[in-house]
Amino acid sequence: MARLKSKKYTGLYLNHLDDGDVSYSINYKDDNRKKVWYTVGKKSQGITEPFANNKRNELLNQIRLGIDPLAHKKQKQIVTFDSIAMKYFDDKYLNKTNNQQMGRYNLHMKPIFGNKSINDIKHEDIDKLRRSLIKAQKAAKTINGIIQLLSVIFNNAKATNPCKDIKKLKEDDRRERYLTKDEVSLLFENIQDNPQMSLFAHLALNTGGRLETILHIQKKDINISNSSLVLHDLKSSSTYTGFIGENLKAILSPILREMQPNDYIVGGKDTKAASRTVRRHFKEIFDRLFNEGLDSKDAKNRVVIHTLRHTFASQLAINGTSLFIIQKLLNHKDITHTQRYAKLAPDSGQEAVRNLFG
Repeated sequence: MARLKSKKYTGLYLNHLDDGDVSYSINYKDDNRKKVWYTVGKKSQGITEPFANNKRNELLNQIRLGIDPLAHKKQKQIVTFDSIAMKYFDDKYLNKTNNQQMGRYNLHMKPIFGNKSINDIKHEDIDKLRRSLIKAQKAAKTINGIIQLLSVIFNNAKATNPCKDIKKLKEDDRRERYLTKDEVSLLFENIQDNPQMSLFAHLALNTGGRLETILHIQKKDINISNSSLVLHDLKSSSTYTGFIGENLKAILSPILREMQPNDYIVGGKDTKAASRTVRRHFKEIFDRLFNEGLDSKDAKNRVVIHTLRHTFASQLAINGTSLFIIQKLLNHKDITHTQRYAKLAPDSGQEAVRNLFG
């Protein structure tokens, strides 16, 4: 039944229920002049019209004093962005932190959106963040990655997504650089006095694994007898098989004899080596050997740790390995990601076509 106005009191309404009870509701305008409805209670609970009217006057007095009388109820209903972000990371990684995504969240999102209600984050706020990142000269790929992470967090919570219709920036930072065999030899000459750096480089160049993939290799992942190892792809939350050459096999054999099954190969301990430390040590070597004179934002030509993965795939292509095998060894889900190496193949098909009909 519809609410009926009280004949005695302003802003008081009675709702006669099917079971014969009466529910009392009041309305008033808050400090933003927005009408607010509040259910006081039922007649069966001892609520009367005078009591409901006194409750309305009490709320109005609180508003005149600058107090939001329903703040405690509103607080209970607020879902913060930080809460849905933590839910996303728990769901996605089953409590295993992804360093890059967590780093992006803590650096670029949490300070701005963390304590905000998800209902208060609008399209304009996302666009403002994007413009600030552009102004800070962040790479297009980085900016797109941040917006994409925001978007998947909202989608994971099944919340209204303010990232919708935010256009991706054009990315022009695909890494072209790979190391020649002479440059690989030069690298090993300069890290031979650091066994851990040398071991990391051997593993990366033999498997094409990403930084975190290499750092997650444990003794139990390696099968020396058939020269294979299990690699963990944290980007896709999957595992795949890699292989090791005779040179690396000879290096690993004595090391493995001194290790426990759960020890990590790089570092030799039961705790994983810090990726930040490994990246920093290699950066010093790469900058000195290969990056002199290059702009710090020249992602195409600078040598970084990911260049070792690119070198693995590039040298396979140069040696005539099929793209399908390279795809499998890199654990690419889509062959289009592997096709960038096709141009390095020794036989492009030109000679075959030229001699096709004599």
